[in-house]
Amino acid sequence: MQHSTERFLTTHTGSLPRPADLIRMMYAKEEDVPIDKPALAARIKSAVAEVVEKQIKAGVDIINDGEMSKPSYATYVKDRLAGFGGTGNTFVYQDLAEFPAMAKRVFGDPGRSRRKTPACNAAISVRDKQAPVVDTDNLKSALAGAKGKLGFLSAASPGVVSLFFRNDHYPSFEKYIFAIAEAMRHEYEAVAKAGLILQLDCPDLAMGRHIQYADLDVKEFRKRIELHIEAFNHATAGVKPEQLRMHVCWGNYEGPHHCDVPLADIVDIVFKARASAISFEAANPRHAHEYTLFEKVKLPEGKVLIPGVLESKSNFIEHPELIAQRLARYANLVGRENVVAGSDCGYGTWVGQAAVDPDIVWAKLAAMAEGARLASRQFWKSAA
Repeated sequence: MQHSTERFLTTHTGSLPRPADLIRMMYAKEEDVPIDKPALAARIKSAVAEVVEKQIKAGVDIINDGEMSKPSYATYVKDRLAGFGGTGNTFVYQDLAEFPAMAKRVFGDPGRSRRKTPACNAAISVRDKQAPVVDTDNLKSALAGAKGKLGFLSAASPGVVSLFFRNDHYPSFEKYIFAIAEAMRHEYEAVAKAGLILQLDCPDLAMGRHIQYADLDVKEFRKRIELHIEAFNHATAGVKPEQLRMHVCWGNYEGPHHCDVPLADIVDIVFKARASAISFEAANPRHAHEYTLFEKVKLPEGKVLIPGVLESKSNFIEHPELIAQRLARYANLVGRENVVAGSDCGYGTWVGQAAVDPDIVWAKLAAMAEGARLASRQFWKSAA
C-alpha cells in the first residue's frame, strides 16, 4: 500500500544529499579516474544505511536509498545499458534562454556541469544486470528492522532517457523509445521482484515541453508524450500498478520556469500511466496554485496523489502548519486516503548538487512529518 486509511504518509522524490567522501569518489568515477571498485561499492552500501537511518529519524514513511549509487537520476543508465557512446548531448532550456546570466548559474552547478549524456550510437541492450539487484539488496538490508516503513527505488523512465540521450542510431523516435523501454524493463522488474515500490522519473512529460520539445505547440507535444506513456506502460507491464509510482516535474533547477506547461494541459495523459501513485511539484511558486485543477478534474479510481509540500530548491524550512494546509487542499478535493505528502523534487539530483544545505534537507523532511501529523489530526480523529 502506497497510502494509508488512518493518516497521511510521508515520502519524497528520490535523491538525497550524499556524503562528501562519496561525492569525491563518484566524481572520480565519472571523470574516468581509476578507482577502487570494491571500496566504492562498500561506501555506497554504508551510505545507503546512513541515509535510511536519517529518513527514519526525520519521520519519513516511504523510504529509499537516496540514489547513492547513481551520478544522477537519469544519466546513470549509460553505465547499465550498452549502446550509448556518441558525442554528448546539448540542452537549451527555453525559459533560461531569455536570462543568460541565470543560465550560467544553472549550468555552472558543480553536479550538472559534470553530467555525461553520450548519444545512442548502437543497438541498446542491458550491460549490467546486477546493478539494480545490488541497489535492492542495499536498501532492503538498510530497512531491515525498520517496522512500519516501506521502501521504494527510483529509475529513469524510457521518456527521460530519450530526453537526455540523443538518438543517432534508430530510424525513428518510436523505435528508439521502445528500444529503451525493452532494455529498462530488466531494472524495473528487478525492483518489483525485490518487493519494493518502483518509481519511474518522468520529467519528460512536463520539463520536456520547454527542452526536448520546445519547437512543438501544446497539441503536438501532447501527441508526443502519449507515445512516452505507451512506452512507460509497455516497459512496466510486468509490475503491478499498486507497486508502481511515477514522478512528474518541470525541472529541478532554480530558474524562471515561465515556460512550464500547465498541469492542466497534460494531467489526462499522465493519468493514463499504469502507476497507481503520481508524485508532482506542488509547492514552488510556479505550480502551488494548481491544486484547484482537481475542483474540475476527477482523480481516477485507484490513483493516489503525492503533491510536493516541500520546495526542493529553497533553504526555507516550511512551517508544519503550511504543510498541513497544503495537504488539506488536496484531501478536501480528492479524499484524504488518496493523498501522500512528498517533495517537489530531489535534493541531490546530480552528484554534488547543493542548492539546499544538507542539514536543512533533514529539517525540511522533519517539518513535513510534523505537518502530516497536524493534517492527520484534522482529518482523522483517531490520529489525535
